[in-house]
Amino acid sequence: MTTRQIAEMRANGEKIAVLTAYDATFAAAADFAGVDCIMVGDSLGMVCQGRSSTVGVSLESMLYHTQCVAQGLVRAEGSALLIADLPFGSYQHSRDQAIGSAIQLMQAGAQMVKLEGGGWTTDVVAFLVERGIPVCGHLGLTPQTVSAQGGYRVQGREEAAAERIRTEAAALDAAGAAMMVLEMIPARLAATISGEMKSCATIGIGAGNGTAGQVLVMHDMLGLNLGRMAKFVRNFLREADDVHAAFAAYVAAVKDGSFPDNRQHAW
Repeated sequence: MTTRQIAEMRANGEKIAVLTAYDATFAAAADFAGVDCIMVGDSLGMVCQGRSSTVGVSLESMLYHTQCVAQGLVRAEGSALLIADLPFGSYQHSRDQAIGSAIQLMQAGAQMVKLEGGGWTTDVVAFLVERGIPVCGHLGLTPQTVSAQGGYRVQGREEAAAERIRTEAAALDAAGAAMMVLEMIPARLAATISGEMKSCATIGIGAGNGTAGQVLVMHDMLGLNLGRMAKFVRNFLREADDVHAAFAAYVAAVKDGSFPDNRQHAW
């Protein structure tokens, strides 16, 4: 899978199935199941390290888990595109810091890096893209700055907030972001943004089914969670014989549009 193929899938209306993974074994299993993109998310801070948020995740941790996932894909002779998160504090200081962190993740095996937020990040995205580093943006609920957003709550409900997210999405698209996660925003807003993108593939999580693709945290879709499960999550292991079948069911549900169900997104 390449960024060009992702763009072609978006253009052809083929849904993009994205799943997080943090080690070699689960990465290989996800790839065998047909997942298009595997994301080494800083969500590992919560599901692997037991933290209450992603803020404490270090670049060193991200490099370690990215290397593990990359090796799993090699062992599986995998085709999934590997995306790795730039953790909090690894890109906020300067463009030089951002590219230094991104280069390390790419050298660890990532084929794309993800960063959170709009506004000032537009310049960083353009800077990275101009230097040959594919970038995935992230708008709506941004876990790295969840304290500033008032907790884990839906973003973009009010007209002004929705317009701000639309403006930021358009700017990231123009800056060259190849993909963009839209998290916990109203389904109508996510669909509108997706239709306005010139080339960026939108990936929803808690944002309805009007995006170009979907992502879930692997542990959540397997029914494993140290806290309260978000209402937009579906436990794919419940009706599957094993993890492999659960992954395959997730891919199939994303591809045929049966997941997510917009009725779960009353916001």
